[in-house]
Amino acid sequence: MEFGISCSKIDEVGLVTFAENLGYDFCWVTDSPMLRSHPWAVLALAAQQTQTIKLGMGVAVPGLRLAPDTACGIATINRLAPGRTFLGSGTGNTAMRTLGRKPARVKDFEKFLRVVRGLLDGEEVMLDSDDGPQPIRFQNLHYKYVDVEHRIPIHVGGFGPKAQALAGELGDGLITGIPRGGAIPDALANVRVGAERASRNLDGFYTSALVNMMLLQPDETLSSPRVIAECGPAIMANVHYLTDLYGDSDKSPPNYVLTIWEDYLAFHKARSASHSHQQLHGSHYSHLDEDEAKFITPDLIKAFCLAGQPDEIAEQLHALEEDGLDAIAFIPPSEHRYAQYEGFAKRVIAALRG
Repeated sequence: MEFGISCSKIDEVGLVTFAENLGYDFCWVTDSPMLRSHPWAVLALAAQQTQTIKLGMGVAVPGLRLAPDTACGIATINRLAPGRTFLGSGTGNTAMRTLGRKPARVKDFEKFLRVVRGLLDGEEVMLDSDDGPQPIRFQNLHYKYVDVEHRIPIHVGGFGPKAQALAGELGDGLITGIPRGGAIPDALANVRVGAERASRNLDGFYTSALVNMMLLQPDETLSSPRVIAECGPAIMANVHYLTDLYGDSDKSPPNYVLTIWEDYLAFHKARSASHSHQQLHGSHYSHLDEDEAKFITPDLIKAFCLAGQPDEIAEQLHALEEDGLDAIAFIPPSEHRYAQYEGFAKRVIAALRG
């Protein structure tokens, strides 16, 4: 199994070098303009300060830019890190919700992916415009402003069946989440639906997942203040996603959130309606909102996290690998990232790799 980190702060790209030296395999850079540094700048600096770690978007959002701009951006990074650049792309729940907008529809996401894939393959593609579809392609490739000679894999972000099927139809891999993306065998079944639709085989298909990780100290319990503070931001990021998805509908959320669901919805709906989209996602994977800390219970940690001592984490990872998962990444809160990434590398990755 491969292991990844996330880095999205322009003056902390040293974290990527730090992770590379610890043996991490890849780095995701967030595409969320109201919350993080600009991803192309972070990727460019990271590419120049590293040698082996793979670098890419986790994930690029169609609603933020045209497909040709995304293709140019990642192909430009590929000039700096040829052969170790990838593009993760998803519909963009958090990025779009913080703008007061909805994530991309799967149909529009598919169009976006087709244009990006074609351009990165050096092809001419049709781009929708006010005057109808227009043919476009990268020009002046001999000047090497961008690199499309070293193939750039596209990993399609998908938490639901339609997006997961799209990964099988168009992608080189799937980025999903645990638990909100469902069980890995179920996600891969959806991927196969898309692959069959396109008459593709899935040789070399790469499945990665964003997980919530909580590595315990000896004799530590799930109710300790450190545990709550350090896994709380990731858990609440998932709760926020579910609130967007189910909060205003008659559908029931997944069972794993039911213990806090009604209380959390009441808390959320008591906020200012005009700014609720800012308040909901403001702490996204960075810190635990002190007003939300009360929702982090041991049962919720068990439901949302791979939690335990190193041998328990390793056992859970082996099970996920047997299910077909190729890679995981996790995002600690901002002030604990160096310590958590180092601890996981030394106590889990090193043991797994012998």
